[in-house]
Amino acid sequence: MADRTLIRNASIISVDPAIGDLDNADLLIEGTRIAAVGRDLPVDGAWVIDGTGTILMPGMVDTHRHLWQTVLRNIAADWTLNQYFAGVRVVLGGHFRAEDVYAGNLAGAYEALNAGVTTVLDWSHNMNTPEHADAAVEALKATHGRYVMCYGNSNDEWLPISAKPTSQDARRVKAEHFSSDDQLVTMGMALRGPQYATPEVTLDDWALARDLGVLISVHVGDGAWGKNRPVAWLAENGLLGPDVVCAHCNSLADDEFQIMADSGCSAAMTPEIEMQMGHGWPATGRLMAVGMKPTIGIDIATCNSGHLFQVMRTVLLVERAVAHERADRAGTTAERLPVNTKDAIEFATINGAKALRLDHRIGSLTPGKDADVIMIRADGVEMAPMNNASGAVVLAGHPGLVDSVWVAGRQVKRNGRLLGVDEHALVGRVNASRDHVLAKAGVEPGGRFVPDNYSA
Repeated sequence: MADRTLIRNASIISVDPAIGDLDNADLLIEGTRIAAVGRDLPVDGAWVIDGTGTILMPGMVDTHRHLWQTVLRNIAADWTLNQYFAGVRVVLGGHFRAEDVYAGNLAGAYEALNAGVTTVLDWSHNMNTPEHADAAVEALKATHGRYVMCYGNSNDEWLPISAKPTSQDARRVKAEHFSSDDQLVTMGMALRGPQYATPEVTLDDWALARDLGVLISVHVGDGAWGKNRPVAWLAENGLLGPDVVCAHCNSLADDEFQIMADSGCSAAMTPEIEMQMGHGWPATGRLMAVGMKPTIGIDIATCNSGHLFQVMRTVLLVERAVAHERADRAGTTAERLPVNTKDAIEFATINGAKALRLDHRIGSLTPGKDADVIMIRADGVEMAPMNNASGAVVLAGHPGLVDSVWVAGRQVKRNGRLLGVDEHALVGRVNASRDHVLAKAGVEPGGRFVPDNYSA
């Protein structure tokens, strides 16, 4: 890693109101931090990268992803939510060895980095043994990306409605792996909440997480499971607060959005999975109406793309379609679009950083922050001529255009290739884990596994 790196003559989407967007501008990285953003910065012995024809923006932040399920990529492409519970939890989840969790986390984490996602909240809810937990953490650390590893339940503890409390092994994991909040991989808790666990267990889980002093992520409002006023119950029991990220939120009652806003908690949307599995329409507009800052995530590789370009497009277009439909029903036309491309980029960067309580370090290209930076090619037929950098990223971006990625000043992707990664060996590793899990479950690899609906 060079001590000083100067990227010259790029289009910069800073996501910092004080800096704005700049054309033909430079960005200087010194050590782990962004040192300067502007035009005609002095070289002063820095390693110079020609940024002509590229866009620089903050590394993207995924606020809800189950990385271990990368082993099961696309297996649930045509499943409902109930089939997902039956297939992943009842049939497959219990067959994961620690090495399979490692393989899934490793492949999923590198997939994120390759796509310009430098930070992921990993909802790691297949902690079948202490060895599984250790493997999950070690895989993330091996990639040099930034992660909040949210310790979740074992497969058996997850099956709803669960009366089994989260394992106290979480305390060991915190002590052994997360001695500092300054490291790239930090700890959170993935809690089931009142939709998927009994009230007594939910209170016990929250007490554990609050005792550990870590970020909490919880599913609420995902389809029929989320219509039992989970947010209201959490608030009534003193469990909401700025340390809580509520995932999905689609089927919440209207007043529950104001409850979330009043508590200071955050919200993570995963629109692709939400629409496929019947969670409900993405909650973008309902969140914004109460002053909340939406964030976005992938959720699961079992039936999803693995990059936030697609999610930005989805959330943008769905919200626009809803606005047009509302206007049409009223006999009018929409005067303006409710969400623009700059909003979508904020969903994927600074809003996510704030939700994970990391906005003092990441989320914008602000001097003094950690240098989590991505460079996107904008000089090919897919992007040229570039008239609107934010529009180009949101409407035409994809992982193949991500040329370079830095995390805390360390370059992890260059010239379109991950650095220090044997991708052939990585694919072989995750394929071998897939073969083991499916064989143990009696499922034919490559076959059309269609599970029955889940029944509690």
